[in-house]
Order: sequence, then structure tokens, then C-alpha cells
Amino acid sequence: MFDYLAVLISVVLGFAVTHVLTGMSGAINRRNHARIEWVQMFWALNVLAYVLAMWWGMYWWKHLSVWTVQAFAFLTSYAIVLFLLAAVLFPGEGGRADPERTAFERNRQWFFGLLLAAHLIDIPETAAKQVDGLRAVPPQYWIVAPAFIAIAVTGLITGKRKVHLVLAPAWLAVLVSYEVFSALDQIVVG
Repeated sequence: MFDYLAVLISVVLGFAVTHVLTGMSGAINRRNHARIEWVQMFWALNVLAYVLAMWWGMYWWKHLSVWTVQAFAFLTSYAIVLFLLAAVLFPGEGGRADPERTAFERNRQWFFGLLLAAHLIDIPETAAKQVDGLRAVPPQYWIVAPAFIAIAVTGLITGKRKVHLVLAPAWLAVLVSYEVFSALDQIVVG
């Protein structure tokens, strides 16, 4: 059943990856006409890493034998939030031009609101894997989850560029340390 249900989730996550990569390449291609917003580009790298980590972590769900529409809807909503995160990071040409503010600054609250939502969805998703016997929650998760939430809340409430120059690399450092120290690479194939 998972193989069938995972197709839609994979498509949505694939669109998120495509949107981030398209946004990054567009920023690079427009660099002679508009300055590259480095905070936005760093967050693009972070969103790409997040989507790929989430996609990888979805594999544990393969071992769930009984699927409900609620479980499917929950996991699909997680993927949709990550796509929306990518979409507000690079809004495309549909937004109103504002030469004083970058797209990242205009969409900052939406971006960090969606980032916060994604992290809040991740908590029950991670716990459900343990409840369903798919994966024990790594002890590091209970340090990492509050750190991610603190970064998202800080980004949501402050517009100070200096703070955002710290938040983006801090978020990536938290993700990388979690992936290294929680053995996320050890998905059991069976």
C-alpha cells in the first residue's frame, strides 16, 4: 500500500525540490539585473536539505501494514507544507515588485510560519513512527526539535537582517548534526 500512497507524497516533494532549484537558478541567472539575496539562497539550501531529509525519512512508513486515510492525509499535509515553504521562498513573477524589499523580506513571516508549521507537524510524525513500531525516536530529536522551533519563531518575530544571517546557518547546523548523530542513514530495508 505504501508504494501506491508514496507516489503522491513523492510528487509533491519533487515539486518542492524543483521549485527551490528553479528559484536558485533564476536568482543566479538574474544576478546582473538584481542582486542575489544570500539569506534567501541559504534558506533555499536549507529547504532543499529539509525536503530531502523528510523524503528519506518517509521510507520508514513502508513498514506500516495498515494504512488509514487520516495517516495518508497527515503525511500528505506535511509534504504540502514543505512545498508551500519552497513556494513562498521563491514566489515567482506573480508578486508585486517592491524595489525596497526583497521577496524574502516580503514573505518572511509566511516563510517562518510555514517552517514552524512543518516542525510542529514533524513532532507527531516522528512520534507516530515510534508508536507504530517503525523507528524509535532518537534521543537527539528532543534537543533538535526545540532548536528548530526556536529558530522558526525567532525568524517569524524579527526582521533584523543580522539575526537572519545567523538563523540560516544555525538551522543547517542543527539539521546536519541531527542527521550525523541520529544515524538517519540507517533505514532498514526489508
